[in-house]
Amino acid sequence: QVQLVESGGGLVQAGGSLRLSCAASGSDFSTYAMAWFRQAPGKEREFVSNIAVTDGYTDYADPVKGRFTISRDIAKNTVYLQMDSLKQEDTAVYYCAADKDGFYIMMRARAAYEYWGQGTQVTVSS
Repeated sequence: QVQLVESGGGLVQAGGSLRLSCAASGSDFSTYAMAWFRQAPGKEREFVSNIAVTDGYTDYADPVKGRFTISRDIAKNTVYLQMDSLKQEDTAVYYCAADKDGFYIMMRARAAYEYWGQGTQVTVSS
């Protein structure tokens, strides 16, 4: 059974940095794409970034491009999201997600992801 556990959220001032981690277990993740989504209060859950586990190919949503960096440690089955130059509008619950066929085609749609973590809160203050 696939499990995803996020950590690293917290409160940070605008302009600061945080690094989120997502520890995955329960499967061979070589064909997976791993993603980060976020959901702000009163808004839809939206795509942030994803990465193909095997070749490291990445994709980013426009609002975070150039500020966020996704990476993975294959040996640890862990995906990271380094968030720099944080803005108040980055405040949200951040979710890790896994798509077991994502290596073949990387998707931004929530429906493509079969597994989800419980989320971690990121709050950016002014």
